[in-house]
Amino acid sequence: MGQPIPPPSSSTLYRAGRRGRPWWRWTLVALLVVVVLVAAGGAALYVWAGRQVRQVAAFGAYAGRPVAGQGTNWLLVGSDSRAGLTPAQRKDLHVGNDGGRNTDTVMVLHSGGHGPYLVSIPRDSYVPVPGHGRAKINEAYADGGPKLLTRTVEQATGLRIDRYAEVDFLGLVRVVDALGGVRMCPDKPIEDARSGADFRAGCQEMDGRQALAYARARYSDPEGDIGRVKRQRQLISAVADGMLRPGVYLNPFRWRPVAGTALSAVRVDEGSGVAELVGMGRSMRKITDEGGRAVTVPVARPGVAVAGAGEVLVWDEQGARRLFQALRDDDPIPTSDNN
Repeated sequence: MGQPIPPPSSSTLYRAGRRGRPWWRWTLVALLVVVVLVAAGGAALYVWAGRQVRQVAAFGAYAGRPVAGQGTNWLLVGSDSRAGLTPAQRKDLHVGNDGGRNTDTVMVLHSGGHGPYLVSIPRDSYVPVPGHGRAKINEAYADGGPKLLTRTVEQATGLRIDRYAEVDFLGLVRVVDALGGVRMCPDKPIEDARSGADFRAGCQEMDGRQALAYARARYSDPEGDIGRVKRQRQLISAVADGMLRPGVYLNPFRWRPVAGTALSAVRVDEGSGVAELVGMGRSMRKITDEGGRAVTVPVARPGVAVAGAGEVLVWDEQGARRLFQALRDDDPIPTSDNN
């Protein structure tokens, strides 16, 4: 007769019970990349994925650029580019006919000895844009594309950005649709004519168009841009969770089209490829699994009217300085009041 099987530890029971998901699923998720490569042909899939990666010049040398700190910093950007959208698609997505380009989402993902941490930078943050004076941070992308945006973020935060990734409107819609939709759970009704959002409170399935509207809504939200960045993080979490469903990542017939859609939706810096994207995915997965934290840059004064710029968000300088210093030193980050 063998040795009696010891009862599970409290930590094992906690992992098994959290959100009702068994512990073995998280073990599989931790080995996601290996499972996918084996299931779909290993090296062949890796080579295929590498060919799908699109790159963009995102960094430029300039005097006074911050030195590299501890860990790795990604700049994650959601572009509201209308390129590739037909008039019908623009109408359906409530994005208008603006020919310019801006960023609806700006986030820094830090991975290191602590965290990982996902820091949302509201698009209305009022910061110095090199060569353009003080302006909303999203205007840096409009004025100079990825290079000016990365420089603006670096100089505003004191962080050196190591990696860059961006996705546009249509790319986000296609990824959500490729997953068959995502499940979102607003805690109150949302109705925003500008974004097309019209949702009841409570959990519901959203297709790509609805998910985009949910993430872009802000005009009817009392929290404005702060509320929007919270919904953006919720959507990122839902997409990550959808891609990690066993029915997707364990099924090569589903995974390949989903992965192809995701890769075609993303542009990364010229030094990044599949390996770097895998690393970013692992960090995002930890945050989704509550192994890290997601916060917003501390704001001192939201909705400040500035001539020529409209309503802007002014950072809490002391709070922002503490946050970014912690990231530079790869220390645990302080808590933001507007997480």
